[in-house]
Amino acid sequence: MINSLMQDLQALVECESPSSDLLACAKVLDVANEITARVIGSSAEILEVHARPVYWLGSKTPQVLLLTHLDTVWPIGSFTPLWSVNGDVVTGPGIFDMKAGFIQGLYAMRGQDLSKVALIATTDEETGSATSRQLIEDVSKVAKAVLVLEASLDGKLKIGRKGTSMYQIKVFGRAAHAGLEPEKGVNATVQISQIVTTLIGLENKELRISVVPTVMNSGTTTNTVPALASLDVDSRSFTLAEMKRVEVAIRNLRPSNPEARIEVTGGINRPPLEIAATKELYEKCEAVAVKLGIAPLGSASVGGASDGNFAAIHTKVLDGLGALGGGAHANNEHILVSHLEPRSNLIAALIKEILL
Repeated sequence: MINSLMQDLQALVECESPSSDLLACAKVLDVANEITARVIGSSAEILEVHARPVYWLGSKTPQVLLLTHLDTVWPIGSFTPLWSVNGDVVTGPGIFDMKAGFIQGLYAMRGQDLSKVALIATTDEETGSATSRQLIEDVSKVAKAVLVLEASLDGKLKIGRKGTSMYQIKVFGRAAHAGLEPEKGVNATVQISQIVTTLIGLENKELRISVVPTVMNSGTTTNTVPALASLDVDSRSFTLAEMKRVEVAIRNLRPSNPEARIEVTGGINRPPLEIAATKELYEKCEAVAVKLGIAPLGSASVGGASDGNFAAIHTKVLDGLGALGGGAHANNEHILVSHLEPRSNLIAALIKEILL
């Protein structure tokens, strides 16, 4: 099995598929479907959801959903070589996040009852799942369990993920000549810098709640009081309550100069994946691993979000069932070959256990 699994994974990795390139995303799903026909003996359906392609194999109302994505963060030509093998380590763009997970899930679908199980691969996960979120939520509403085949954390299953919020804050001031009459201006740069300090104060390091000012722009020329400033903010938390606390604080920001005006857009993007949604499936998976003679898997809560955050609004979820390796979004992105087949077997056995 490992040789065919590796060949299929290589074909998928060498078909580059950055989220922003719709043609490339469509092509990688075509490659995935060619592999599906060989592995399963039948083809998946390629849907169009808000002009983006989505791969769907199996039931439209599954009891168990395997959730994956085949888009990557890598622009075409930015990761070379596309495929490199060095002993147990294989590198390539998107191999860890998360083309290996898709292949493991596909092989786990062999012999399953396709009237009860589905494998879905979206193509906009890396950019926030704006077009696929509703589809993911809709199918999760009818599923008993959603297994997210994102990569593991050194083999550990992911039982918690931070939710993500993204905001853009604009400050509108008033332009004036910086040398002749600066007092007639309302300096948007000054106002936005004060907001940065306020935002940092919203963090709670003990609870691992982050509020991070990221991209900031202001001003037009060196001799003009800036009339406009903008700031992007990335905020993450393990609990929805804390996400809402931060959101209220951001929406209630006020300028120190009453002549300035603040505009806030954005909000909560992905709710957190909380342990209450993963506990049952995690315990079941550990029990299945024991039956297969696999060492205890372990668990972890992580900062990055996934589509499992959306699924957990409606049903039980387990994340991190995919590849072992590392380097997600980095030029050393890689997987460990020796864990591909055992992990796929674990997914297959877990599906059957859930369906009992």
